[in-house]
Amino acid sequence: MARPKKPAALKIIEGNPGKKRIPTEPIPPEGMPTLQDFLDDYAKTEWNRIVDGLYAMKVLAEIDQQVLAAYCTAYSRWRHAEEELQALVINGGTIAGLVHKTISGNYIQQPLIGIANKAAADMVRYASEFGIGAAARAKLGVDPAKGKESKFKGLIGGKK
Repeated sequence: MARPKKPAALKIIEGNPGKKRIPTEPIPPEGMPTLQDFLDDYAKTEWNRIVDGLYAMKVLAEIDQQVLAAYCTAYSRWRHAEEELQALVINGGTIAGLVHKTISGNYIQQPLIGIANKAAADMVRYASEFGIGAAARAKLGVDPAKGKESKFKGLIGGKK
């Protein structure tokens, strides 16, 4: 899978290390995304938890509301599945949260594990679109040392 392109703004911040022409990118209109009515309570809570921070980081615009809704939906799905798994463990022991006995007597992986894993993977994928998580922020490649004075300043043509 190809690595996603780095936004032009980040290339400019980094000083365009590749020295390639930086393409002009569309600038999304200002504005905060609108909380979507179809989201359940967990998704709405997650939306409200992260929307202000993402907007302040300038990685979120009104046009991104459906991607953010997809992230929040994945979060909700993951949380519901994990809570159901916890209930199975409480009622039936640790093994009940891991395996499920079919009507023919065979044991299979608890289907909720697959739901939780898929929702978690979706959540991480959507989160990386907004730089949520330490690894996602690291992939943005912003160097905090950029703009600091060089340790070599003054060596050439400097003080004698």
